[in-house]
Parts: sequence; structure tokens; C-alpha cells
Amino acid sequence: MQARALESEAYFIQAEPYYEATGDEIKIFEAAYRNKLPILLKGPTGCGKTRFMEYMAWRLQRPLITVSCHDDLTASDLVGRYLVKGGETTWVDGPLTRAVRAGAICYLDEIVEARKDTMVVIHPLADDRRVLPMEKLGTLVTADENFCLAVSYNPGYQSVLKDLKQSTRQRFVALEFDYPATELEAKIVANESKVDRALADKLVKFAHMTRNLKGSGLDEGASTRLLVHAGKLITSGIEPVSACRSAIAQAITDDVEMLAAVQELSSSLF
Repeated sequence: MQARALESEAYFIQAEPYYEATGDEIKIFEAAYRNKLPILLKGPTGCGKTRFMEYMAWRLQRPLITVSCHDDLTASDLVGRYLVKGGETTWVDGPLTRAVRAGAICYLDEIVEARKDTMVVIHPLADDRRVLPMEKLGTLVTADENFCLAVSYNPGYQSVLKDLKQSTRQRFVALEFDYPATELEAKIVANESKVDRALADKLVKFAHMTRNLKGSGLDEGASTRLLVHAGKLITSGIEPVSACRSAIAQAITDDVEMLAAVQELSSSLF
């Protein structure tokens, strides 16, 4: 256990991450954690879900192991597998198993992107059993009392093929995230990118313009994250229109006509 505790130290968040609460999400997360309940974060990309997880890991003083889910992510990638090392076959724990053993927070980002067999693995961890089946070893690992399972997904991208089943959803305490209110978003952009408040206000106004185009040519408008990226370019001496083109417009669409429309919007502000 001592070796596992030492190994987990690399996953501790040392400095307090900057995070501005938009509701009672901090209080609910803490209550869920105390009651050993798994947490589901829902919201658009770039709205602060990952930063929130980093902040809560720091606040609770627990190691955070993050897994970015994708189409090829299998249950074995999470749990572990046998590997050949120096001519010998050795079992190597996956990130989920390490978190279960060490009492870490395991954050599965965009869980719906993972293969369906991963759900079979997390179900026993997301209910009263709090166990991890290790099929290849023929054992069950009981989660450390400090272990916490958190997952996220973007409802805006869900489809029949990529959605959370009720059997999964109803195991979690859900927290819904969205882009911050105008004043708060401007404060975040100014703090994160070091632009002045007037410029941050303009960037947020531009973001709202692009978000109004969602469903009318854009899948998603500019996220808070992209505004921060643009702000950092501007702070580094890039002209605002060029910064918005590279950090925002090019990031949210490849359509030539839509790019021109978005650029026109930024030119009208800057």
C-alpha cells in the first residue's frame, strides 16, 4: 500500500487551479464525494468541466487520474493487461485500477466516446458494490474508501449510437455545466489570458455571436477555452482580428462561407 501511495503522489494537484463557481456545483460534488457517490458532468466542450475536476481534486486533496476516452479505448486499457518485460509476463494495472487501489479520483472525460465494454467495467464501481472486476486475474478489487469515479460527456454531440444508457446514467449524481454568465465569463477570460477587461468583454460578445449560429452552420460556438486562447495570443502581440481567426474561427469550422461569416463578426467588433 505504501508503494501505491507514493506512486499516486504524482497525480496530486499542487497549486490551486483558478475556478469560478457558477452555481452550487462545489457543494454538491463535496456531498457526493462524502457519500461515495459517482459524479456525471454534462456540458459543452470548453466550458470548464476539466478545470472543475482539477479544482475539486485540489480542494479535496486527492490525486486525480484523468483518462481522455476515444473510440479505441477498451476495458483492458482502463483495467490493465499482461505485458512481457525482460522475457517475463507481468501484470500492469491500468489507470482505473490504479485509482481504485490508491483512493484517487478517476475522471473519464467524454465517456460516450469509449467502447461499450468499458461500461460493463464501471457499473460495479458506480453502485453500492464499489468493486472493480479483474476478469483476466479472476479477482474483484474493492475500491479504497477515498476513491471517486467521475465521468463527463457533451450532450450536444449525443446520438443514438453515442449516448449514455439509463442503466448507466441513473448510477450517477449529475452536474450540468454551461458557459458562464456574461460578466463572469469576461472575468475568467481576463484573468486567464491577462487581457484588459474591455477586451475581454469584446471577446465574450464575439463568443455569444458565434453561439447564436449553433444549428445554423456551426455545430458549436466559441467556448470559454477558445476565448482564453485568443486572449493569450492578443497578450503576446497578435492583432485581435488575427487572434480570433486563428484561435476561434479556424477552430470551430472548416466551411469557407462560415469562416468568412465568423471573421466578419470579429472584424465588426475589433
